[in-house]
Amino acid sequence: MGFKTITVKTDSAQQLVDITQQVRMVVRESGVKSGECHVFIPHTTAAVTINENADVNVRRDVLNRLEEVAPSNGTYLHAEGNSHAHIKSTLVGASLVVFVEAGQVVLGTWQSIFLCEFDGPRTRNVMVRVSAG
Repeated sequence: MGFKTITVKTDSAQQLVDITQQVRMVVRESGVKSGECHVFIPHTTAAVTINENADVNVRRDVLNRLEEVAPSNGTYLHAEGNSHAHIKSTLVGASLVVFVEAGQVVLGTWQSIFLCEFDGPRTRNVMVRVSAG
């Protein structure tokens, strides 16, 4: 079993950052050959997801559609000014699980794991736990 916190510095207000290689490294270092990899982000204005990484326009499209649902300049009651980020984080989610087989994260051909920044730029922590079984 392995646990590690990955630190990611974002450089935009809203962006999807590929963290697949960092997650793969945690799995490799854990020594787990078959099991699960849990990825969790302990922030209320960021999220994690799995999506295509072959075409950068997919990331742009995801961010654009989320912006339509929860516009950054919308009218909200939350006084901090980042309600849009809280809503986007809730829609995308704070955690995910991927299988581990043969000591490797199991992802589809086009899939990558992304940290979703909705209130940046910031330094974000992503917790990764690898469990056998």
